[in-house]
Amino acid sequence: MAKDRVEEFLKNPKRALLVLATPIIVSMIVQTLYSIVDTAFVGRLGTEALAALTFTFPPFLVLIALTSGLGAGMSSRISRSLGARHKTSAENAAMHGLFISLILAVIVLIIGLPILEPFFTLLGATEAIAKLATDYMKIILFGALFMFPAQAIASIFSAEGDTRTPTKVSVSSLVLNIILDPIFIYVLGLGVKGAAIATVISFLASLLLSVYFVIKKSYLHIHLSSFSFSPRITRDIIDVGAPAGLMILLMSLYTSFISRLMAHFGTVYVASYGIASRVEHIAVMPVVAFSIAAMILTAMFLGAREYNALKVVSDYSIRVMFVFTLLMAALFFLMPVLFLRIFTQELELLSLGAAYLRVSAFSLPPFAIGMMVSRIMQGLGYGLPGLVVTVARLIIIAMPLMYFAIFVLGYSYLAIPAAMVISGVVSAGIALVWLRAEFRESVASD
Repeated sequence: MAKDRVEEFLKNPKRALLVLATPIIVSMIVQTLYSIVDTAFVGRLGTEALAALTFTFPPFLVLIALTSGLGAGMSSRISRSLGARHKTSAENAAMHGLFISLILAVIVLIIGLPILEPFFTLLGATEAIAKLATDYMKIILFGALFMFPAQAIASIFSAEGDTRTPTKVSVSSLVLNIILDPIFIYVLGLGVKGAAIATVISFLASLLLSVYFVIKKSYLHIHLSSFSFSPRITRDIIDVGAPAGLMILLMSLYTSFISRLMAHFGTVYVASYGIASRVEHIAVMPVVAFSIAAMILTAMFLGAREYNALKVVSDYSIRVMFVFTLLMAALFFLMPVLFLRIFTQELELLSLGAAYLRVSAFSLPPFAIGMMVSRIMQGLGYGLPGLVVTVARLIIIAMPLMYFAIFVLGYSYLAIPAAMVISGVVSAGIALVWLRAEFRESVASD
């Protein structure tokens, strides 16, 4: 029960971080493996099919941003209520989140369907590729009706301090997707459409499993009778969720911008950036997992008014992730080729990627600080600080600095990771100062 979990987490907040983060890391690893397998299946259909799948990444990211943002808003609000022992309020917040997820799914479907093909054409897709991409995403948009509420239920479990159950659901649905992919793509001959259908079926399976577990295992009673419309609860969810979703969209814009800058030097530079980013992802996954765990515990302890435990979680999680990413940065700096060989054996890519990684590696520690602070802020109920710090890091500092260094000063592609390090250090400093101020305010307002 969530009530018992709050007491358990209070006894050993440091252990609680690991307990919550580990299942999330497992889920992220499985999702990464699925992405590789899914791309391989579609890739066998030919270049056009693979290109079509690539063009669907931006709209798919919008779906991820919406569900992740809503999940952050729900988890923060529900965990704070549970920490305060307000079970009824937590149940009402959970129902609000579920209704919002369904409303968002319907809005996405209505807006998305008519604009898909023109959007892909605008991105530069040929007529044939735009049609393939549209066929794929139309099916996925209908699947959002299953995907969104399933993710909302996952957030309910996470808010209770149970990250194992949503991980079991996620892994099960991903394994099902991997099994169904070749059947729908090759055996039934549906091609790219088959990949989309397999994904939607996995969304449905995820929703059904989530509903089953929420009935059988959830501490909260999730039922229509639990719902009573509250503008404050709605605002609390949106105040945290909207900025969290926008942060993901900004990261997508930032990644696209870097790819365009790399393209200025040549295709091989774009490819080297791609594999270096995959290597960095190895270090990023634990940071993301620990940041989510820290957000949940921060919200719980704030609700329980256990400020000492809250400070322990905040300080310890930031310190541990800083040391972890510093060690990973040292490994990437000393042995970049060892990691890059996981993804390629081409000598030119290894050479360019190694030089890039030796610089970009040192953007990981400040990134970890920024990520941890943003999530802890979300746990405190503040979504805006994380968004502001992200805008400062990416839009105000990094992107202009990269452009100026390359096109005005004529520096090489290594100006890109150098700008990452500079913007990361500055924004991490801002984030830490802001966190201290907000923490004092949260304690003082008690």
